Amino acid sequence: MRTSLQDGSTEFVISSDLHEGRHVQDIIEAQLRQHRYEDKEVFAIRLALDEAIVNAIKHGNQMDPTKRVSVRYHIMTERFDVIVTDEGPGYDPEEIPDPLAAENLERPSGRGLFLMRHYMSEIIVHPPGNRLSLSKVRKDGQRNGSQSR
Repeated sequence: MRTSLQDGSTEFVISSDLHEGRHVQDIIEAQLRQHRYEDKEVFAIRLALDEAIVNAIKHGNQMDPTKRVSVRYHIMTERFDVIVTDEGPGYDPEEIPDPLAAENLERPSGRGLFLMRHYMSEIIVHPPGNRLSLSKVRKDGQRNGSQSR
């Protein structure tokens, strides 16, 4: 379900389905391009958003199709903000193993937060850990003559 909110943001509430998560990402990517975000910025946001949504579905909601994931985002000329919320019990980000530690280098998972921190300007895991805020601040908010709408 898609809802446009008074503050200019848009919210999708989806079931714990990876296909639905990718559909939301496709819509957001198209809107970023309409706002003249550069390929590098779109790549960074798409990667971080994919990690956040997949983590919410797999780890937060344990792939339970009766549980929902909320993706609320706002695209502005100077920045992109998104909040991803799942119905899981949450987690403590301090307990996530360092993916760069020698014992974790060959693990097939555990790099999501690392990638999100690398590609986004800001990431906040809100207690109890089932809500994540991500922001990407653009260096030049007036790229290619685009204007805030």
